Amino acid sequence: MAPSTATSGATRPAQSWLAPLPLFFVVLWSTGFIAAKYGLPYAPPLTFLLLRCLGVLVVLVPIVLLCRAPWPSGRIWHVAIAGLLLQAGYLGGVWSAIKIGMPAGLSALIVGMQPILTAVAAPLIGERVLPRQWLGLALGLLGVALVVYAKIDLAGLSLAPILYCVLALFSITAGTMYQKRYCPQFDLRTGTVIQFAATVAVLLPLAIVLEQLDVSLSKVEWTIHFLGALLWSVFALSIGAIFLLFRLISRSAATEVTSLLYLTPPTTAIMAWLLFGEALGLLGLAGMAVAVAGVAFVVKKKETS
Repeated sequence: MAPSTATSGATRPAQSWLAPLPLFFVVLWSTGFIAAKYGLPYAPPLTFLLLRCLGVLVVLVPIVLLCRAPWPSGRIWHVAIAGLLLQAGYLGGVWSAIKIGMPAGLSALIVGMQPILTAVAAPLIGERVLPRQWLGLALGLLGVALVVYAKIDLAGLSLAPILYCVLALFSITAGTMYQKRYCPQFDLRTGTVIQFAATVAVLLPLAIVLEQLDVSLSKVEWTIHFLGALLWSVFALSIGAIFLLFRLISRSAATEVTSLLYLTPPTTAIMAWLLFGEALGLLGLAGMAVAVAGVAFVVKKKETS
């Protein structure tokens, strides 16, 4: 329920510190591909994600118990289902695709369709997409395509990684919509514990069957790069970025939140240029500008609001 005009005006100054949240979210979320590049050579994708989820539980469960954080009464199953879609479905799909040969650029382009899918499904959760926002979504997708165009290589690409990415696309879209519809508000600490515990319950048997996971973790190479990627994935991505995502879902329209993902490929491209010396040409820079303009069209508020 939207707050009254008086309440809204009174709380705006107090909530001004929330303004940078989208920027922080984009930067942290964009490091996901960097973490994958560092970590996946040393562990199977589902095993990596399983360790990531277990790490989050090791950190958060004691905090939840010590702080006696409230549990989402009557909505635990909703929170768990949203978590399975956002964690197991999305991350499992993207990382599995990259592991078996999907170029990161093409993966970003496929998953970059999410804001469009979210906008199409917006009426299902009572949201309306304005013509200006449709223009912004189209511009954002064009910008993403320009950024990743030079990095797309279809040579030798099979159907399996494409299907994994499509699975990830539909999973994160459905997860965002489901959480916005059924459980937009919950304590971040207990909600995250529920979502990652549910993800562990699904990933564990899959990793055992598909990746021959054993107690000794024999398929994992404990290199400094892997440990760094794992720790970053636990603290910066699974706690930091996910907390920000949940906060954004609770306070903004789903279309506005997902449009921020258009900024992920450009931001990741800049990081890859700085860290790995990957090429960043004029076409990519132009795509970044177009993507930023597109997101601005989507998230810009009416002057009268």
